[in-house]
Amino acid sequence: MTPAPDRPVADAVTGHWVDRHAPEAVRPYLRLARIERPIGWWLLLLPCWWSAALAATAVGRPGPSLWHLALFLIGAVAMRGAGSTYNDIADRDLDARVERTRLRPLPSGRVRVRHAVIFLVLQALVGLAVLLQFNKAAILVGIASLAPVAIYPFMKRVMPVPQLVLGLAFAWGALMGWVALIGRLDAPAYWLYAGAIAWVIGYDTIYAVQDIEDDEIAGIKSSARFFGTRVRLAVAGCFLACVLFIGLALSGAGAGPIGLSGLALFAGHLAWQVGRLDPRDGAEALRLFRSNRDAGLILFCGLALDAIWQGLM
Repeated sequence: MTPAPDRPVADAVTGHWVDRHAPEAVRPYLRLARIERPIGWWLLLLPCWWSAALAATAVGRPGPSLWHLALFLIGAVAMRGAGSTYNDIADRDLDARVERTRLRPLPSGRVRVRHAVIFLVLQALVGLAVLLQFNKAAILVGIASLAPVAIYPFMKRVMPVPQLVLGLAFAWGALMGWVALIGRLDAPAYWLYAGAIAWVIGYDTIYAVQDIEDDEIAGIKSSARFFGTRVRLAVAGCFLACVLFIGLALSGAGAGPIGLSGLALFAGHLAWQVGRLDPRDGAEALRLFRSNRDAGLILFCGLALDAIWQGLM
């Protein structure tokens, strides 16, 4: 098969350094890891940071561990890349039938499957090196995250709302920050995980709005297709559940007014997304999806500042 022309995929960041400066031979692998779409690793990272900050509040530490935050950042970039590579290997035939994804490195022929597998292993080894820096409980919890990651690519063929399994995988960091600091999992960590799962389902439903027509043709299942004309109501329900569950996590961990204010601002951002969502406007759906980085950072800042304030009091 003759490789397709080297062009960015539809939802890549315009003018990213990968497209402007990376050597042409390396560029397809960076795209395979979604380096030119940093929103993915941000969304994987933020539940880790929320959990690290909330755990600090629970134990009276003046702020989350900077070392842990740095490790989570490296791990999120590596594991998001590994997960994306694995997903593209599994989905290469489906991706070839969807307009937005047909220029990805595998369906376009710019990367061979065996080379993608080697690249996957290298990224996973970086993630493993990061994981081994934590305590034994965190290592075991981290290894358990591979189960939803492994099955997710196949759920869109059989499950009406595969975003649920994506949520199980992408929200896993809500457990990691807590267990990395405290060495066990407690109720607030589980509530935070539940809230993060609801957040993932909500924002990925917004993302899936872009592909409704192509997904129907290709036979790919998604929450946007499942909810149909009620997609805005469904996203609102997911975001409401997210805020309620995270509120229970904050209450259980002893969060103060600063943390609760961060949650309120986070909730306001989610409500703004619901108000702006138009199922007929794929470009606006992509913008709203990307805005969840800002929503997640708002919550993290509130939790981190609350931990610092309470820890110093």
